[in-house]
Amino acid sequence: MKLDRNQHSVYLLNYHLVMVIKYRRKVINDEVSEYLKHQFVRVGEFYGVTLQEWNHDVDHVHVLFRATPHTEIAKFLNAYKSSSSRMVKKKFPEITQYLWKSAFWTQSYCLISTGGAPLEVVKKYIENQGIK
Repeated sequence: MKLDRNQHSVYLLNYHLVMVIKYRRKVINDEVSEYLKHQFVRVGEFYGVTLQEWNHDVDHVHVLFRATPHTEIAKFLNAYKSSSSRMVKKKFPEITQYLWKSAFWTQSYCLISTGGAPLEVVKKYIENQGIK
């Protein structure tokens, strides 16, 4: 496992993100997904976010990404969702007929931190510290 580094720390911060289209409208095809993915990478550059994996279904996307300890995840997600919503509707105007008002993404999202070791292994490791 390769750890990330900066001047003062060593870290590995992986996240699994699921974002859903408002009212689960079925508007994501391969072309739209690629565009949304490109926007994720573009916005992520400003927040220390690196895309690891991307996939989609017709009404939601799954994203695996890495971040830094200084990344403000909520601010990044807000910036991404608002800019990608605006840009995708501009690039693919036909999508707007399927959306409710102008909303593209739901306000909510699912964000799960992921790591190399299962939680139970980490708990056991911490419990056993100082025991010979």
